[in-house]
Amino acid sequence: MAEVKNSGPAPGGGWTRFVTARPRLSLLVALVITALTVLAGSGVADRMGSGGFEVPDAESTYATEVLEREFPASQPNLLLLVSAREGGVDDPAVAAEARRLAERLDAEHGVGGIGSYWGTGSPALRSEDGRQAVIVARVDGDEKAAGEILERIAPDFRGAHGPVDVSIGGQLAVQHEMQSTVEEDLLRAELIALPVTLVLLVMVFGSAVAAMLPLGVGIVAILGTNAVLRGLTELTDVSVFAQNLTTALGLGLAIDYALFVVRRFREELARGADTRTAVATTLRTAGRTVLFSALTVAASLSAMLVFPQYFLRSFAYAGIAVVLLAAAAALTLLPAALMLLGERVNALDLRRLFKRRRRTAEGAEPRGAAGADTREPGAGWARTATLVMRRAPVFAVATTAGLVLLGLPFLGAKFGTVDDRQLPTTAESLVVQDELRDGFPGSPGGGLTVLAEGAATPAEYAGYRERIAALDGVMRVDGPVTAGPGAGTPAYFTVIPEGEGVGEAAQRVVGELRAETAPFDTSVTGAAALLVDSKDAIGDRLPWAGAIIVVVTLLLVFLLTGSVLIPIQAVVLNGLSLTAMFGAVVWVFQEGHLSGFLGFTPTGDIETTLPVLMFCVAFGLSMDYGVFLISRIKEEYDATGDHDHAVRFGLRRTGGLITAAAVILAVVMVAIGTSRVTNTKMLGLGVALAVLMDAMVVRSLLVPAVMKLTGRLTWWAPGPLRRFHDRFGVSEGEDTAKAPTAAPERAEGSEQAEGSEQAEGSSRAERTRRADEDVRDKESVGR
Repeated sequence: MAEVKNSGPAPGGGWTRFVTARPRLSLLVALVITALTVLAGSGVADRMGSGGFEVPDAESTYATEVLEREFPASQPNLLLLVSAREGGVDDPAVAAEARRLAERLDAEHGVGGIGSYWGTGSPALRSEDGRQAVIVARVDGDEKAAGEILERIAPDFRGAHGPVDVSIGGQLAVQHEMQSTVEEDLLRAELIALPVTLVLLVMVFGSAVAAMLPLGVGIVAILGTNAVLRGLTELTDVSVFAQNLTTALGLGLAIDYALFVVRRFREELARGADTRTAVATTLRTAGRTVLFSALTVAASLSAMLVFPQYFLRSFAYAGIAVVLLAAAAALTLLPAALMLLGERVNALDLRRLFKRRRRTAEGAEPRGAAGADTREPGAGWARTATLVMRRAPVFAVATTAGLVLLGLPFLGAKFGTVDDRQLPTTAESLVVQDELRDGFPGSPGGGLTVLAEGAATPAEYAGYRERIAALDGVMRVDGPVTAGPGAGTPAYFTVIPEGEGVGEAAQRVVGELRAETAPFDTSVTGAAALLVDSKDAIGDRLPWAGAIIVVVTLLLVFLLTGSVLIPIQAVVLNGLSLTAMFGAVVWVFQEGHLSGFLGFTPTGDIETTLPVLMFCVAFGLSMDYGVFLISRIKEEYDATGDHDHAVRFGLRRTGGLITAAAVILAVVMVAIGTSRVTNTKMLGLGVALAVLMDAMVVRSLLVPAVMKLTGRLTWWAPGPLRRFHDRFGVSEGEDTAKAPTAAPERAEGSEQAEGSEQAEGSSRAERTRRADEDVRDKESVGR
């Protein structure tokens, strides 16, 4: 029978006809849009912030805003560490030079609130050995404006000045250095990830042409997301750290989706389908899986929108945008490219070079009648599934116990806040802060400030100061400092807690200060207060975020499978796949194991928002792989009704694909994990571990074991839900199952009948082949 010409109408739905009607035009439009996104997204990093960990409506945030407005000197964000080359900071020449530096700094536009050891005589501003002292100041403006001022003035103050050397530190310097470090690290990660990813894709596909397609989809998704983030910076604050997620997810998910689509397209071509039919079948099957996968990942990331910190919300913005753009590119641009390539998608097969060498050395390999390699693809994965299902209780219990054991260190997790120790040890602002921690009295940067508002007498201020000075854990209380002589003007007290500035003792002091009664309104701020408010905000909203992830995941997986049990299994098994990640985060980054090898400074805690971020990202990626596997099992179960065979077939067809995708995504995440900023390193390495554990342990061992134990009950649903799925749900192969069997009326009726008979014969042959595969897999395991 003559082959269907590519010029004919595309079989399948309207979407298939839409994306394949004019493939050249589609790719041209995509190229133009991509060029525009490059322009629209340029300079996005310069408009992003490095903060976003505070809670906008919290007490600590309110107090900080009032203090910045009424008492700029109480909230310094810039610090000059002045070191005497000879003698001490009280030497006349050193003191004179330090005063000149303070006067110059005070004269700079946008800088105020100047204070120094030489102006106040405060012992807290002088090192214990007397060789160093500090000048503090407040730089006005938001992060971007203040950063620009710092860039302008820093070269004039840094370095040697007569008898002293000056180094620059403070919160503003830390944030600015962190932002520039993240940008540099992101560029390096891209330079590492792209070539390594291309090599791995060539190894997976063999064809250099096929390997380029996922990279193209990823680049389109990344550039498009940068344009989206650039637009969002005009409306809201966006964290610079979100760009790391854009790169990782853009490449990772684009590769996942393109792998799945291209692999299915090549399968259809290998079965003898023409290009249009192969594209139509691919979109109807793998395309739907990609769509549902993207929705589940986006749902997991959208849960971060319930949190008030713009650090977390930024990852939701970036993640949702890049996921949807990657899926859109995979379902529009990729089919258009496949339409133009056709059989040429297999061109430049580099594996042939190695095959020729092997055949030359070992003789010709046995091949079938058609010249194809007689080895069945995925036979190893099918044997693994057979072995696991034969010992399902053992594998289910052992794997679950192992994952739980790996996650036990997380029970000892301690939560902290971002500080200068996130930076590499060579960073100037970190060196300055280390000097303050080691050589200055008190707890630099760890003081608490109590804002007092309302009319009060000197006696009432004095009484309140005595009461808070007597609280457990309070080392010293300074103040009050008032805004003016009039009654009712605001004032503030500085409270220095014992121990670490953001440690558990300091957090208890925050609670005690807020519980203490006063004849005026009080608000507490400071590093420990910001941490307490952040933990409270996350704790309050965590159930809502969890509910969003669970409910949306259950709904989407049910719509894909029509089963009640599979969505529950997906949620539980995904949660188990993350245990190793959380255990490793505590063991490595909190407790400091491998800190020398990985090159970071352990702080004894984990930044409060990081576990939330890592859970949402890793859970979404795990669902990505889960949907790939479950959809292929469901397709085969619908075709044969054989549960055990469907599980083996699904793992046979997707086991290698999921593992390859996981390894490639892990490479991208490890490249992100080479960052010199600890939080970014933790995110990259932690998610890489979670992805590998999910693909190589959960999908390979736990899923087939659990599905064997649940048997045909896996596919059960009560009548009302089954009818709901019949009406609204979709699954791979659905169009084929529902296609009318009657041949359309046309002149070539005899050819249609002939084709129908051939299709039926092909279907019987396919079922026979699959049965033979099952027998060989079982015999192989038995041997």
